[in-house]
Amino acid sequence: MRLSAMGDVAMTVPVLRAFVKQYPSVQVTVISRPFFKPFFEGIPNVSFFAFDEKERHKGFLGLLRLFQDVRALHVDAFADLHNVLRSQIIRNLFLVTGKKVAAVDKGRAGKKELTRAVNKVFQQLPTMFERHAEVFKTLGYPIDLSLELEFPQKTVLSAEITDLIGENYQKLIGIAPFAQYDSKVYPLDLMKEVLAKLSENKEHTILLFGGGKKEIEILDSLATPFKNVINVAGKIKFQQELKLISNLDVMLSMDSGNAHIAAMLGVKVVTLWGATHPFAGFSPFNQPIENALVSDREKYPMLPTSVYGNKKVEGYDEVMRTILPESVVSRIQSLL
Repeated sequence: MRLSAMGDVAMTVPVLRAFVKQYPSVQVTVISRPFFKPFFEGIPNVSFFAFDEKERHKGFLGLLRLFQDVRALHVDAFADLHNVLRSQIIRNLFLVTGKKVAAVDKGRAGKKELTRAVNKVFQQLPTMFERHAEVFKTLGYPIDLSLELEFPQKTVLSAEITDLIGENYQKLIGIAPFAQYDSKVYPLDLMKEVLAKLSENKEHTILLFGGGKKEIEILDSLATPFKNVINVAGKIKFQQELKLISNLDVMLSMDSGNAHIAAMLGVKVVTLWGATHPFAGFSPFNQPIENALVSDREKYPMLPTSVYGNKKVEGYDEVMRTILPESVVSRIQSLL
């Protein structure tokens, strides 16, 4: 399997957990960037093959080497869960050598109907988890995603992490207030109201997640007024961050990769949606629709305007202000 962005990779994890539970005699090899290896650690019968995009597997000749490297593992079938040019080349090479192959259908036509301004078809599209499961079904391995999954146990936190967040926490709330595009980011003044209300309960320890110098500076400014709000961004390594997220009681996230990381670890997730919408199929795994708080379509009838949040529509910059801080706080508190 060939995967890309963090959220895309995280969304495959629950499907793989379901697969190995329902087909315990089948061995799976995940092909992805080395950075994502921690996502798959501890899943039975799943091994990881590191895609070296900078050297060995760079360019077209590198893809041929990747094909030979993977072919040497004696695979019987190739599941393309990304369906981009690189993975298409590898998939077709396996096809001409007589192997079973299948690729994810991204459902572009349905997404176009959902996000267009005129004659919008506002209905739930298949989730990415269902689309991934369909790939395995095509290969002869139907997966029932409704069966209860075994998520990883909460990881024992290292001294380095407990020194950062303290040892006397009772409820851990994670907040990841950023996303790739501004149209998916909850206004900071409203996020401050959410933090102020949640921090009133001294049993709550609130952890802020993000990355990059600019985001870290903003997170520091958000955390400063409150004793029980801690910015963990830039202070621990990615693997430690995963262990910390596994200990959360709830995660508040935008439509972003952090939502999918928390969900793949079995954490309850509340998501906030601006220009995008859960109907496009990117709601985090195993989360009830009540946990997805969406912007007001009566006031902004063209919503959703985008699948990924990368399109700007005049007059729609402030759509997330229709998600009230009180609604966010109330939903989080209902899950604690």
